[in-house]
Amino acid sequence: MPSITDVKCILVIGSTAGIGRALALNILALPTKPTVIVAGRRQQRLDEIIKAENKDDRLRAVRFDVNADRATLKKSVDEVVKQYPELDAVMFASGVQQEFDFTKPESVDLDKIAEELNTNYTSVVNMTTFFLPHFIQLSSSGRPSFIYAITSSLSIVSGPWVPCYCASKAALRSFCQSIHVALKDKNVHVVEILPPLVESELHDHQGKREALSKTWMPLDDFTEKTMAGLRSGAAEIPIGQAETYHKQFETGKLEAVAKQYEQRKAAEKGN
Repeated sequence: MPSITDVKCILVIGSTAGIGRALALNILALPTKPTVIVAGRRQQRLDEIIKAENKDDRLRAVRFDVNADRATLKKSVDEVVKQYPELDAVMFASGVQQEFDFTKPESVDLDKIAEELNTNYTSVVNMTTFFLPHFIQLSSSGRPSFIYAITSSLSIVSGPWVPCYCASKAALRSFCQSIHVALKDKNVHVVEILPPLVESELHDHQGKREALSKTWMPLDDFTEKTMAGLRSGAAEIPIGQAETYHKQFETGKLEAVAKQYEQRKAAEKGN
């Protein structure tokens, strides 16, 4: 399978901080010298990254809001593709995590749940749909294209303190497995990254950074392991605790998805 070293131009959505920023800068540092487009809502953060890291004009920035309405989201995708026709990869790194206590249902904020589901899952499905015509056309010429999605170890084993986050990441994981199989013959390669608990701003609003810092994986360690997985061309890259869970509960699952898909195609062809 082709790998990150085949990427010529990648858009990293959600790269103003944390995992997204770290991976964007490490991809920028690859010897293959890809163009890396950082994207996020906060223009000041984007400007800071460009000022600090744009050493040879291969780092670009676009403002991108994954929670925009569908028409605006499509317009944003279309503008990126028009400006960067060589774009052959997108990484979805945006994410939000909220704690909810369903033993106290009166405390559950349904608006926050809707935002969490949209950020972590629905918007990714929408953007994937909008990017795919470009990727399929590009790949038809023989160039591979790539969709990278960041899920979580919690997509395999849920954490009851963040139930909707787990559900959104489990939905994204299932979606990635399905389109990985469906798009394989189109030369569009879908790769899932499964982090454990990682040092990140994701948890800052929860007020538990100090407590979590005692058990999380340092961002540098996570990034190093993830880049190794990306260079290997693996379809799934579970890191740390996610790797343990994956071996215990997910071994052979992607192959089972592929088998089921082929059986369905064969049955349809028989009709």
